[in-house]
Amino acid sequence: MSFDEEWSAARATAAANVSMRLNHVPVEPGGGGGGDLELNQDHIGAIGSEAYKLHTRLQNDGKHAATATTEAAGALTKENFGSGAALLKANTTWESQVKTLVAALASISNGLNYSVKSHAKDEQQLHADFTASAIDQYLK
Repeated sequence: MSFDEEWSAARATAAANVSMRLNHVPVEPGGGGGGDLELNQDHIGAIGSEAYKLHTRLQNDGKHAATATTEAAGALTKENFGSGAALLKANTTWESQVKTLVAALASISNGLNYSVKSHAKDEQQLHADFTASAIDQYLK
């Protein structure tokens, strides 16, 4: 069997096995589902904390081999090995990707911290507004 025939057979098999499933909240009797948004500050705090820890470790450990790699690339290039330039390019790409990941982790950590603080502030404001309103008298 040629490659083209094998490839066509593999594509046909894959196409025959394609299906789609939509995730959803089961509809409760009488209408709407029970998919309320819930903010669990303990979970969000734990995720933010882990993102910060990973950010800190990656910021330090991601540069661990930078000096040795740069020296090795320089030595290889000095001896006219093409792999010296390739090693330097790999190191540059690695450093760029580490910086991107570190920035993303900082964004996640800061965003989650902001969300928790903002939610707590909104809750306090709502409590103060309801306590000061006429609605509070009807709820008692």
